[in-house]
Amino acid sequence: MNPLDAILKPKSIAVVGASRREGSIGREILHQLIEFDFHGKLFPVNPKADFIHSIKAFPSVSAIPDPVDLAIIVVSREEVLGVIDDCGRKGVTGLVVITAGFSETGEVGKSFEAQVGERVRQYGMRMIGPNCMGVINTDPAVRMDATFAPTLPLVGRIAFMSQSGALGIALLNIARQLDIGFSYFVSMGNKTNVSGNNLLEYWEDDPQTDLILMYLESFGNAKRFMQICRRISKRKPLLVVKSGRTEAGARAASSHTGALVARQGLDVATDALLEQSGVVRVNTVEELFDLALAFSKNPLPRGNRLGILTNAGGPAIMATDTAIAHGLTMANFSERTCHELRRLLPPEASIQNPVDMMPQSDRSKYDTCARILLEDEGIDMLLVVFVPPMLINAMDIILGLEQLRHKYLKPVVGVVMATEEFFVELNRDHPNHMALYIFPESAVNALATLDRYRQWRDKPVGEVKRFDVRRGAAEELIQEVRQQGREQLTAEESLRLMGYYGIPVAKSTPAANQNELENVAKELQYPVVLKGVAPDLIHKMDAGGVLVDIRGPEELLTAAQKMTESVAQYRGDSAGGRDLGFLIQEYVRGGREVIVGMTHDPKFGPLVMFGLGGIYVETVKDVVFRVPPLTDLEAQEMIRQIRGFSLLRGVRGEAPVDFDALAEILQRFSQLAEDLPEIAEIEINPLLVFPQGRDFRAVDARVRLRSELEKGA
Repeated sequence: MNPLDAILKPKSIAVVGASRREGSIGREILHQLIEFDFHGKLFPVNPKADFIHSIKAFPSVSAIPDPVDLAIIVVSREEVLGVIDDCGRKGVTGLVVITAGFSETGEVGKSFEAQVGERVRQYGMRMIGPNCMGVINTDPAVRMDATFAPTLPLVGRIAFMSQSGALGIALLNIARQLDIGFSYFVSMGNKTNVSGNNLLEYWEDDPQTDLILMYLESFGNAKRFMQICRRISKRKPLLVVKSGRTEAGARAASSHTGALVARQGLDVATDALLEQSGVVRVNTVEELFDLALAFSKNPLPRGNRLGILTNAGGPAIMATDTAIAHGLTMANFSERTCHELRRLLPPEASIQNPVDMMPQSDRSKYDTCARILLEDEGIDMLLVVFVPPMLINAMDIILGLEQLRHKYLKPVVGVVMATEEFFVELNRDHPNHMALYIFPESAVNALATLDRYRQWRDKPVGEVKRFDVRRGAAEELIQEVRQQGREQLTAEESLRLMGYYGIPVAKSTPAANQNELENVAKELQYPVVLKGVAPDLIHKMDAGGVLVDIRGPEELLTAAQKMTESVAQYRGDSAGGRDLGFLIQEYVRGGREVIVGMTHDPKFGPLVMFGLGGIYVETVKDVVFRVPPLTDLEAQEMIRQIRGFSLLRGVRGEAPVDFDALAEILQRFSQLAEDLPEIAEIEINPLLVFPQGRDFRAVDARVRLRSELEKGA
């Protein structure tokens, strides 16, 4: 048995804190278990009552004569530890702690929660919560609604976990109105023992679950989440609403869930992690339900070719615009399809895509035209739009399509611009009907998401390559910098570190001052580039700290003097720039500038960045992010996804850069980021890239090590 079976598939439940009092949570949970017809034994626990809901009550869990799989705890915070001890002595292995007042309330609550977590571990139990709204399993062999939601759930094949209990309960109510059923619902609460990752692994092979929905406010083990989702998403779709996109929102989420770190990480990190995991991220709860409808009621399409059937031109035009914006292709009909449509429809109707049958079209016209389109091999998915005219019944149209859609293995969704009463009647009298939307944009977005998921599932996994690098030398360099009390590597050290990982760098010679520069000037091979070096000199170009195409020793020394004066003026330096050091580099001409970077996020670890580089990178911000390790395919995708990809591919007769060599550099950089956790930030800007990989050169780099505070976080 899975350890979570005691929580999600119990054969006996004790409700600790069950009550007769109307409106109390203890009464409502017991009532829901009875109302939903739980297929197991129920034991109300209340020392002040002999019977609750006509069921014999017990003063404690240990007083129950039968075995107990699951205890649902609805008592005050101060009583929770005692109840856990009582359950431990009884041999209960599953707990759902509804009680709030723990880490979401502050330091005192955190202390209580830590004690609860330790006690649960001591007894070898598994626990959902605390501060949660309960769990549901609609399996006919279980039928457990252990929540205090005001409406009973519909049976379905969607598992739903929510980090917000109140929002989860509200969504259950909305789902019933939309005819969406669930296999499981779990309100996670503070995730003290059972995590979202545990639930994902439980549902991975669950035969009752085809689709997983998640509302998340924070990640626990983000790396583990990514590993699990990458595996599951190749078999089952995962749809996620992740709140906390802004720093203020992240702080609010932290306060709500009791997470220890207020700032949950850059939202770009969340986007990168979910995209690499095959998880579909949605922005709103409304969109979550739109997609749940499409995924739960349709097969995946074979391609992205969309056919539209309508009785009104306006909504079809809106649908077409949305389809193109989402990357779908408007299908080209076969000659046979066009012939059949022309034979069937009046002359004023349009037989091009979208097919406009005119307002007077009845069920017979809809049924026949939809069948013709679904039989066309050039159409992968069908959108049917119906704006009800006075004399045609919308219910007839939908029921006709409902019979038809099961005969073809293609997605079919509908847009019905009808009254709310129509949808209420449809859900009541015809449950499990096709996915219907009020607006065409929502329907098309759902179909486009089906296709994007289809592409993810069909995509090869890729390979994480390990390169032969000088990791030991890199670690020694970092240790030397630490021993000198520094967190910032010099420009020369930073480039040397890149070289240890096989990233090509421009040949460089450091000089601590002008005197040392004079000693090495005669030994250099010209032309060269001179760069100023100082800990506070970040934007060297702005300070006059970069001079190029220097062709001899005398010119070099003159340039150094000019640079010293310019930098001193830029810094307002009363010392005259005497602390300025220098870096002399080979002069690399041409190439296209890209940036490769890494930042260490407290939740996600290293986060690799790639984009167009140079002095405008902070203004243009044409960059993409990924969580390492990078596969070879992910490295190639990073390159293709920037807006400036066409510049790398070449314009006006330019040859494209060596994309294979560039992808390898990204993979080597990913390996560096994972191998060296002491590093907080890296930036190679610019990395000059050429049609031949052997010509690539990193000409500037910065590396900062993690501070003690960052390591503690």
